[in-house]
Amino acid sequence: MTRALHIDAPVGLPVVDMTREFDAPPAAVYRAHRDPELVARWLGPHGFEMVIEVYDVRTGGRYRYSHRDPEGNVYRFNGVFHTAREDELIIQTFEYEAVPDVVAVETLRFEALDGGRTKLHTHSVHTDVATRDAMIDSGMEQGVRESYERLDGLLAG
Repeated sequence: MTRALHIDAPVGLPVVDMTREFDAPPAAVYRAHRDPELVARWLGPHGFEMVIEVYDVRTGGRYRYSHRDPEGNVYRFNGVFHTAREDELIIQTFEYEAVPDVVAVETLRFEALDGGRTKLHTHSVHTDVATRDAMIDSGMEQGVRESYERLDGLLAG
C-alpha cells in the first residue's frame, strides 16, 4: 500500500516539514536510513544511480554521495550527522555541492505506531525562504515520493 507523503512549507518561513508512514517498525526504518548498502537501494529519484563515498551514521559522522541521472548529470551531496540515536532520531546537515555554502539542518524522528508501523517526521531548516523555495522547485517532492516508494518495497522484502 502506498502511503501519503505530507509536505508543509509555511509561507515566510525557511522550513519544510514532511511526514510519511511506513509499514515497518522504527528499527527497520532507521536501519534503512543508517546502512549505506540499504540507503543506496532507495534514496533518490527513479532512474538515478547512487554512489556512496562515505556514509557513517553516528554522532559526529559524515556522509557524501552522488546521484547520476539517465542523461549522465551528476548531483553531489554531503553533510554531517550531528546526532544519531538508534531507532529514534537523526539530526544532520544537508548540502547540495552545486550550491556551496548553503546548508540545511534536518531532523528525522522515527515515531512508533500501533501495528509495528512507523511515522517518519522530517523537519528541514534552510538558510532563507528563497533557498528553501529553490529546493522545493528543484523537484524535491517527486524525488522524496519516489525514494519512499522504493523504501516501502525494501521494507516489505
